Amino acid sequence: MNSLKTVICMKWGTLYPASYVNVLYHAVRRHITGDLRFVCLTDDAHGLDPAIDHFPIPDMGLSDFDWKKGGWPKLSVFKETLYDLSGRCLFLDLDSVITGPLDALFDHPGDVVTIDTSPNWARLGGNDAPMAGTGVFTFTIGQFPEIFDRFMADHSGMVAKYRIEQIYLQGELPEGALRFWPLDWVLSFKYHLRRPPLLGLVQRPKPPLPDTRVVAFHGEPRPIDLVRPGVWGIAPHLGRGRVPWAVNYWRENGGNPERD
Repeated sequence: MNSLKTVICMKWGTLYPASYVNVLYHAVRRHITGDLRFVCLTDDAHGLDPAIDHFPIPDMGLSDFDWKKGGWPKLSVFKETLYDLSGRCLFLDLDSVITGPLDALFDHPGDVVTIDTSPNWARLGGNDAPMAGTGVFTFTIGQFPEIFDRFMADHSGMVAKYRIEQIYLQGELPEGALRFWPLDWVLSFKYHLRRPPLLGLVQRPKPPLPDTRVVAFHGEPRPIDLVRPGVWGIAPHLGRGRVPWAVNYWRENGGNPERD
């Protein structure tokens, strides 16, 4: 049995520097047992740790707007052939903070397993219809090539119909293929750890829960904001100063809060 675990991230544009990829790699390495292959699909591999495999993001013929603003490039991981990758893979957004063991994510039942970004996630429970989120998901290379092929056949039509890649993924996967993480495995910094409006200026964010595997930073603030001095976030959801657990995470995984 092949014990190799493959983790994929994607970096395009200039929003996230190489330090983000390197910190994520070291955090993943600390929280996965056995052999790891960490892969970054990127348009700029400069500065990546030598232990990280890197390949160009497959060309999808995207407009400048959809390339820069949307998550559409993520759909390229569903190509029938993705370089020399094979088997079960875990995809992580670069603004993911790894706080717990990841092995179980590879074995969780479901062809494609994603975050449930419906109100269930914010409340850590509820009866709303699940909504796929592609910040943290597992899939098997080559299992659903039609996800990539259908998009390639009609870029503009699919963007107009679905607006963002995660809605497209949920709409185009076969019935029963999509499953969701236990709600406390992947927490949202915004929903679960950030303080209420204005209170964040005088109280630090909550630390991750004991059972949490990943903290997802979707939008602002981003993890790097919590390791730098000053005010972060968007009004009225503001915070102030360095957050000790975030600073420790960054340093423990090879980052430099004073430089990154």
